[in-house]
Amino acid sequence: MPGIKRALISVSDKAGVADFARGLAGLGVELVSTGGTAAVLRQAGLDVRDVAELTGFPEIMDGRVKTLHPVIHGGLLGRRGADDEVMATHGIAPIDLLVVNLYPFRETVAQPDCTPEDAIENIDIGGPAMLRAAAKNHDAVTVIVEPDDYDAVLTALRAAREVPFEMRLKLAAKAFAHVATYDAAVAHWLGWRSEMDYAEMPDDLVLPTRKIMQLRYGENPHQRAAVYSLGLPRKGTIGHAQQLQGKELSYNNLLDADAALECVKQFAQPACVIVKHANPCGVASADSLLEAYRQAYTTDPVSAFGGIIAVNRPLDGGTAENILKRQFVEVLVAPALAPGAAEVLASKPNIRVLVTGNWNGNPIGTVQLRSIGGALLVQDVDDSELDPAQLQVGSRRAPTERELKDLLFAWKVVRFVKSNAIVFCKDTATIGIGAGQMSRIYSTRIAAIKAADAGLAVKGSVMASDAFFPFRDNVDAAAEQGITAIIQPGGSMRDAEVIKAADEHGLAMVLTGVRHFRH
Repeated sequence: MPGIKRALISVSDKAGVADFARGLAGLGVELVSTGGTAAVLRQAGLDVRDVAELTGFPEIMDGRVKTLHPVIHGGLLGRRGADDEVMATHGIAPIDLLVVNLYPFRETVAQPDCTPEDAIENIDIGGPAMLRAAAKNHDAVTVIVEPDDYDAVLTALRAAREVPFEMRLKLAAKAFAHVATYDAAVAHWLGWRSEMDYAEMPDDLVLPTRKIMQLRYGENPHQRAAVYSLGLPRKGTIGHAQQLQGKELSYNNLLDADAALECVKQFAQPACVIVKHANPCGVASADSLLEAYRQAYTTDPVSAFGGIIAVNRPLDGGTAENILKRQFVEVLVAPALAPGAAEVLASKPNIRVLVTGNWNGNPIGTVQLRSIGGALLVQDVDDSELDPAQLQVGSRRAPTERELKDLLFAWKVVRFVKSNAIVFCKDTATIGIGAGQMSRIYSTRIAAIKAADAGLAVKGSVMASDAFFPFRDNVDAAAEQGITAIIQPGGSMRDAEVIKAADEHGLAMVLTGVRHFRH
């Protein structure tokens, strides 16, 4: 391959571009540029030709049209040795190196004051077209989309006056990924803005993903892992939380932190959720954050050790101090830190502290993704809100006001417990949790065991089940433990038998009509 003689540079991210261009100029490479990039290079004392000088056509429409010209795309797409004659006939000079990164669309739409006009103007057109052209012709053209690649390309040029094919191939793949991710972000924003209501899932699902963190390993040390952003940056999510202190986050840390945060976001009053292995092991809501934490911890002190804790209020110094005195914690998640909390947490520098910013519920169009062999499962987030007025009282006895309050609390918790899920609750705090069992009756028994081990009295508590009862045995077991009211979806072939059991024991039973399986 002939050496690089001409480079076209037009970047939004100008970090390091002047030094890179200076290195190219030192190797005798002619520099061609546009608008703001050309100004930066000239300010650095470099000799630069404007694109308009090559095309013989000025930039128009406030810069919307500047590189969409045969001289530019012919220079990028021309096959060396095959298209030389036609290029010469039309005065098209080869462009051997393209350095482009695109308008900051995602950064722009992430700003709270971004207008639709601002967003539209940051949809790049010429940049993606040039990148695709250069990447397609990687047999002859080197394409760079990230400043991180400047040094490697310069090193290769200084060593051999050309860029090896293997490097050009890798850079071409990166360029196509850059464009694809960019286009996906635009499609995602346009869909969100129009609030598209699909009767079914869309045929083409575009995911604007980009790696934001390389992890040491996945669930186990032999598995590779990384974190990728999904969609537009949003506050109140683990994927876009800020780590203030602590050791490097692990794959399992992030899964548990996400489970804790999404659960605690469901409560309006001060609340605390403690998670272990993606299951809540203690949840409470109280008048203060400190009291909520104490009650959540009391549910299962054994499982809380080494757990992940999330709160839905700025974490204050008193609560932080109480947490550190009571238990070992891997991750603390909060919308913010109140004055004094950072100093308390600094005494345990290994604890990972994540602040998420405030949240306003789930964003429009949020979906969950899970991989299976050779495919991707996609579903809406399970964010159904329960209207107490729509509850059906199946039993002869209706729940008391206190029972109803606890039933609604337990119903919010059970949605975040692995199926088969059973939650015992009293005074808006969990008493016992049974999770992930193959049989629902065993989840009920485990919830009772957890309560007994923690020294908590189940008598007078309520129970939530994420799915219907296939038999009456769960009701009998609950009554034996002292449960007084049950909330469950209903819908079993044996609903009449299950409700009869509740009536025999004097239990109140309400049916939601909504199931909350969580696999």
